[in-house]
Amino acid sequence: MLRELKTFLAVAKHGTFSAAAARIGITQSAVSSQIQRVEEQLGVALFDRSGRTPHLTKAGQEALVLAAEMMALHARLLREPSVAENTGTLRIGAVASAQGRLIAGPVTLFREAFPAWRVEIVTGGGLALVSQIDAGEIDLAVMSRPNFTLPEAIEWRRIALEPFVLLAPERIEADSWREAIGQAPFIRCARHTFAGQLVDQFLAREGIRVDDALEVVDFHCIAQLVSSGAGLALVPRNVDERLWPGGVKAFGLGDRTFHRELGIVQKPRHGRHPVIQKFVDEIDRALAAACDPDAGPPPPMARSS
Repeated sequence: MLRELKTFLAVAKHGTFSAAAARIGITQSAVSSQIQRVEEQLGVALFDRSGRTPHLTKAGQEALVLAAEMMALHARLLREPSVAENTGTLRIGAVASAQGRLIAGPVTLFREAFPAWRVEIVTGGGLALVSQIDAGEIDLAVMSRPNFTLPEAIEWRRIALEPFVLLAPERIEADSWREAIGQAPFIRCARHTFAGQLVDQFLAREGIRVDDALEVVDFHCIAQLVSSGAGLALVPRNVDERLWPGGVKAFGLGDRTFHRELGIVQKPRHGRHPVIQKFVDEIDRALAAACDPDAGPPPPMARSS
């Protein structure tokens, strides 16, 4: 209900369903559905939709005051450090490619420090995770940098800059990524993801047409497919690369290298909460450990050019 009330407040503030949708990062149809659910639960029409722009009805004006009070009370509850200091639920969102050691290790250490706390991990795409952060449904998310401007109430902190490489089966013989990319079918990172859009932009920029064989969301699954010989793929060389399967090699992109920014999205007030900050600190330690040269060798790099 809090998410729907937040959407109701956004429509009242910005004047139209489309403006509210753009502001909070969801579709206009999702805004309409959420407003309709509130109206069904309250049994009243909140907006007069007879004109070109919606206008609050009398019932809508009364509901607006109460909704604002409810959201203010919810925000106050989240700010109180005495509330659930010793127990509670940490709700973490993460894109699939960030759920290896980057999430698993920090969660384990967090639970050791706060055994009374429950942890919920939600997987989703970047747009969905930002919407959940904005609605207060999750506390933070580890994800690729969005390709749109975040709402004012949400902050972004970069934790890693990952260069893309061409991951290929070991059987591929080539002196450069350009020579290799046409030697096997292409496994594409899903186009609807932020990382997938980076790949699409790179291919268009370089004027490269690929033989699409598969489209996959999870980079770990992509690496397994490359290892099995299903094709090759552009993937970020990231903190989990030591977990890549055998039978693959990576071609650097040289001066054509592009990057994925991986970071944490959260509301500033959550960043000040000591319990949430503890988890963020563990992510930073996990990244530092992943960069430790004593942690083991990464997959072999082929020549770049």
